[in-house]
Amino acid sequence: MLVRQIILALIGLSAGVAVAGGLFAFIIELGVIADFADRTHTGEKILLYEDCTALGGIIGNLVYIFHIRIPFGNVLLLPFGLLVGIFVGCWAMALAEILNVFPIFIRRLKVTRYITAFVLSMALGRGLGALLFFVKGW
Repeated sequence: MLVRQIILALIGLSAGVAVAGGLFAFIIELGVIADFADRTHTGEKILLYEDCTALGGIIGNLVYIFHIRIPFGNVLLLPFGLLVGIFVGCWAMALAEILNVFPIFIRRLKVTRYITAFVLSMALGRGLGALLFFVKGW
């Protein structure tokens, strides 16, 4: 029975490492971190940024799995949520940009005159959806 539990733990740990490695490789491949470094003119520190991204994922998983209490958690929640939201939004836009989703979509629907309204409506929809999710608890 103990051997079975150890084997299951090793399989779970290996699968988690593989999935996390793939996710971080995907984030780095999308160029989100490189784009941030380029825009802030700190390209020489890109390896540090990539290491910090991986470390943040590891620490976040440890906090989630082991239910570690963070001191001043309520005070840090707003800035943390804001920064995570900005990062995820940039990640989603980088993915859409790489896949050329928006140019193809706009050309096929022939809505080039309404690009501003289109982008604004997507942003407002995302904001309203997030507001409903957090206020109503859906």
